[in-house]
Amino acid sequence: MNAVNTKDILKKVRRIEIKTRGLVNNVFSGEYHTVFKGRGMSFSEVREYQFGDEIRFIDWNVSARMERPYVKVFEEEREQTLMILFDASASGNFGTFRQMKRELMVEMAALIAFSAIKNNDKVGLLIFTDRIEKFIPPKKGKSHVLRLIREILGFTPTHKGTNITAALEYTRHVLNRRSIVFLMSDFVDDRFEKPLRTVAKKHDLIGIRVFDRRERDMPNVGLMTLQDEESGEWIEVDTSSAVFLQHLRKNVQEWTKKQDLLFRKSRVDLIEVSTGSDFVESLIRFFETREKRLRHG
Repeated sequence: MNAVNTKDILKKVRRIEIKTRGLVNNVFSGEYHTVFKGRGMSFSEVREYQFGDEIRFIDWNVSARMERPYVKVFEEEREQTLMILFDASASGNFGTFRQMKRELMVEMAALIAFSAIKNNDKVGLLIFTDRIEKFIPPKKGKSHVLRLIREILGFTPTHKGTNITAALEYTRHVLNRRSIVFLMSDFVDDRFEKPLRTVAKKHDLIGIRVFDRRERDMPNVGLMTLQDEESGEWIEVDTSSAVFLQHLRKNVQEWTKKQDLLFRKSRVDLIEVSTGSDFVESLIRFFETREKRLRHG
């Protein structure tokens, strides 16, 4: 990475940090804490029994020594591990509404990561294409999160394709205890049903599907020559053809419904965001929906 690129990346990191810091402090820190609870309760101390304390928490050994009742006090084990699985495949280099899909994923990854360290959690990063490109083990701290953002912004993948199965299988092997896993991708892949379910059984897995509206609804501009970023294949399409546009919308709808069903059957939450949109609203809706679900069991 040359000096010019490094300087540009540091500016982008600083801009993202400033943008996300206010959101974390004012919006997401509380929601994150509520939705992603700790692993359980751990013993903290004993104190003298007070009216209303549960009898089952009485420490009979201490009570016998002190000749009056004492109870055990427990506190939530707050510290957790959050893992971000970041799809760096070539299809992320597309965007017609103010930003590319990859740029949108970077901002969302930063917001999620800063929310995690605000709650004293560890954050790790896995960058993947059709193979594992880079793995950074989970750690705490602001400087670590800034490093993760720099890595994503400055990263040049060696491959172009998408293999979500490889990313999920690698995650399953490197995370020993239950963790929060955000899988960020446009999901240009349809062969990951089994690993999705396997990882979801062990970890709290959340999918973030990014897309650009022009991928689902092309404008009428006549003949166009398009290239598939991942395969390199060129095709010519006639966007003035009502039959073509109808066929495109039908295929996209069927593909989207199939993936939605897969995530529901796997009991994995799925957040969908488009380039140029307010991704903050999508995350807030996710937190609100999840909080309601937790409250109602």
